[in-house]
Amino acid sequence: MPHRSVPPEAARLWRQWRRDPAVVQTLRSTAAATISYVVALGLSSEPAPLTAPLTALLVVQVTLYSTLTTSLRRVNSVVVGVLIAIAFSVLVGLTWWSLALVILASLVVGRFVRVEEFVPEVAISAMLVLGVTQVADTAWDRVLETLIGAVVGLLFNVLLVPPIWVESASDSIVDLARQMRRLLLDIGDELAAVAEPVPASEDSVPDLEPEPDPFRSSPEPAERAAARLHEARRLDNDVAGVDAALRQAEDSLRFNPRVKEGLLYRIVLRTGLDTLEIAAVVLRVLARTLTDLAKQRRGTALFRPDTSLALEETLRSLGDILVSFAVLVTSDASPGAETAESRLAAELASARSARDRAAALLWEEARETPDLWQLHGALLAEIDRVLDELDPDHRGRRLMEELDRTTRAREARRRRVTSFATAPRRR
Repeated sequence: MPHRSVPPEAARLWRQWRRDPAVVQTLRSTAAATISYVVALGLSSEPAPLTAPLTALLVVQVTLYSTLTTSLRRVNSVVVGVLIAIAFSVLVGLTWWSLALVILASLVVGRFVRVEEFVPEVAISAMLVLGVTQVADTAWDRVLETLIGAVVGLLFNVLLVPPIWVESASDSIVDLARQMRRLLLDIGDELAAVAEPVPASEDSVPDLEPEPDPFRSSPEPAERAAARLHEARRLDNDVAGVDAALRQAEDSLRFNPRVKEGLLYRIVLRTGLDTLEIAAVVLRVLARTLTDLAKQRRGTALFRPDTSLALEETLRSLGDILVSFAVLVTSDASPGAETAESRLAAELASARSARDRAAALLWEEARETPDLWQLHGALLAEIDRVLDELDPDHRGRRLMEELDRTTRAREARRRRVTSFATAPRRR
């Protein structure tokens, strides 16, 4: 029989699903919950031990680090709730006021034992155990089912190590840089469009009315500048989404046996996102400066044609640098890092040259319109800030500072653990 190849659409969807944390988490959680229920049926005396699959659903996380921390907090919350219920059943039994005291005590104790999002689980476990006749048997079954679900979920992620989500976080960083580049290109295109004069047709019939100034614009540039400012402000939401993806990638690198230099990966990606976040803030300020300038120059062009074209070239170069910087950050551990760094250096030199031309033209305009020199200076200062943040030398210093700070923090934790372990021996 002839071999039937997989359709390209199905292969593309499969590759996309394998890289989607939601799909991976759904499949892993379903398998872990089912296995924990089967195990609990053989060990627990309950006819339907649903606490075990519930615990497995809560414990199995996208990363191994999250699974470890979640399982510990989950088991801790259940054990604390069971102990509170046993204490109240021995002392007072179940009444409306004892139930209120159980809930109050469980929520307060849950805060002290630091179970974080599982604080309500302390009260739920206490109420479920307190509301039955055989308190001891029910308490033991609930603790046993919780331990089964936690152990199954933990072993599931230890034996089948979750994927490393560095690639998805890297894609998010590059997509953020591309969004910022598109915004810069849109701003530059509008400046160039306003600066271009309307060509006169040779066959056109002369109008009796006076010809309009080709460099005068309608009130629309102020409205378009305000729209670009709104787009720049929306970058904050995009940065927050990338930050969430990066935190997930950082957790996937912790305690992962397939990763040798997890700390370096985390620092490189985190410092890269911090730089893009600073650039997004400066870009928002730049859009605000152009909006203020458009309001003051309402009815006229923002700049002279040669100045607008120089600024358009500068903004286009800034957008290219942002993308090159994101590619360099996300390919820092690959052979393409050197190529990305060389391209970034060349684009930085081109952007600085365009910036110098724009600065000279803005200085000439400032002498003609002294009331706008503050906005012109602010525009140049914002461009300089982005260029400085994206400079490789600045990035190298930032990486060394972050590595030094992280190393000192780890050394301080190691000394605290060592001193705590050796304190009884010294005494």
